[in-house]
Amino acid sequence: MSAAAADGRTAQAAGTPVRRADASAWLAVIAGSLGAMMATLDVSIVNSSLPTIQGEIGASGTEGTWIATAYLVAEIVIIPLSAWLERVLGLRTLLIVAATLFTGFSMMCGFSTNLTVMIIGRVGQGFTGGALIPTAMTIIATRLPREQQPVGNALFGVTAILGPVLGPLIGGWLTENISWHYAFFLNLPIGILLISLLLLTMPHQKARLGELLHADWLGIAGLTFGLGGLTVVLEEGQREQWFESDVIVKVSIVAALGFISLFAGQFVARRPVIKLKLLLDRQFGAVAVMAIVIGMMLYGTSYVIPQFLAAIAGYNALQSGKIVLISGIPSLLLMPFTPLLIRYVDIRIAVGIGLAIMAMSCGIDTALSAQSDGAAFVDSQLLRGVGTIMAFLFLNQAAIASVSAEDAGDAAGLFNAMRNLGGSFALAGIAIVQDQRQWLHNRRIEEVLNANSGGVQDYLAGLTHALGSADAALRTLAGTIQRDALVMTFNDIFWLMTVGILCVMPLVLLLRPLPKGQAVAMH
Repeated sequence: MSAAAADGRTAQAAGTPVRRADASAWLAVIAGSLGAMMATLDVSIVNSSLPTIQGEIGASGTEGTWIATAYLVAEIVIIPLSAWLERVLGLRTLLIVAATLFTGFSMMCGFSTNLTVMIIGRVGQGFTGGALIPTAMTIIATRLPREQQPVGNALFGVTAILGPVLGPLIGGWLTENISWHYAFFLNLPIGILLISLLLLTMPHQKARLGELLHADWLGIAGLTFGLGGLTVVLEEGQREQWFESDVIVKVSIVAALGFISLFAGQFVARRPVIKLKLLLDRQFGAVAVMAIVIGMMLYGTSYVIPQFLAAIAGYNALQSGKIVLISGIPSLLLMPFTPLLIRYVDIRIAVGIGLAIMAMSCGIDTALSAQSDGAAFVDSQLLRGVGTIMAFLFLNQAAIASVSAEDAGDAAGLFNAMRNLGGSFALAGIAIVQDQRQWLHNRRIEEVLNANSGGVQDYLAGLTHALGSADAALRTLAGTIQRDALVMTFNDIFWLMTVGILCVMPLVLLLRPLPKGQAVAMH
């Protein structure tokens, strides 16, 4: 238990009035959550628009993937650095600079006419937007008293969960009805509102530029090259045939050297840029591992479901986005009750139930067929939403409660970096499984179809009669085989997600109960 939590309990036991946050503090929390929402939304808002964007800026399919990857690489690098930047610039200055630059880079993306400008804008978005995510948790930890933090964490958790699921829907709707440019222009009014709230509610803190002289430059370089390189390897490895590619080999070496530099900084720096020793705490370490799995499930399903619906059911981007959004409905419905759940339900029970529901939702999706459409995902998406909010919000609260207020920034950075790393692991794993398992299922289906069997001959004869050509019949049969193999591959992906969630469930036993006896105010 942290010292702050212990002090809060002591004050209550002594009858001391519990401090309540004022309106300015709550507006600051809302501003932080709005910034996090804007940043997480832009991770996936271009996914449904990518084919259109690629065509208009003259990018190939492979080049176009960097429109999404560039953001993720930059974001995953800056998130753990946010605590150090906060110490150097002050929280208010950091947030205002990040929000202003994020809005500016969004405009750059919206006005871009070629791939180079688009990627520069997306990298800028990732670097600045990534700083908005963990700092939202820092605002909660520093501006709210401990007994009211569950309310702030609920608000942050909902925005973090809704961002990835709203992205494809909003991006798809804007692309289909207006223009893909507005997926970026949307950030202008939000950015203006965010900057206004920050100016009104956040107290100014004097910059400590002297920190630059004593900074953990080994750790900063290590984080940049280590996490950046690892993300590039995970995102591009399958397309580049992994270590058969000189590029992947070189980037892997850079990533390895980066992590060596990061670990070296933990021992030689006066104050490491990020405290990896927090991972040695049994609760925080368990939270970090489970955050990776939640990230894998959250980002993985929001990627796989549109892929399935587009390839098998013929859905467009907007239709797929609506199905992905279903998992956000429980988040909105449960949000008013989450502070009370955190107040009265043991964290081990809540996280265990949340993970079990998530595993069940993925298990349901292992029975997809070639006739499945969006309706097949309704039940699993609703369950997924319930499980995610139960597990994520309690783990979010545990991440803050397991460290002192001084380490809240480092804890927030690590927690969110782990979640995003989970997303990178998921996308890389999905690419590998799709490539290898689809080939395997194709071969197995072909093996059981004996060209000389009566059933196959009759089927081809019927197709030939219907289509008027033997070649057309053979192409149709090949397409059917590929479709069925792809469905089986998607089932394999959901099965692997189910197993992954079940494997981390025992970690709930390492969690410590959250402090009891705290009054949770509803706002």
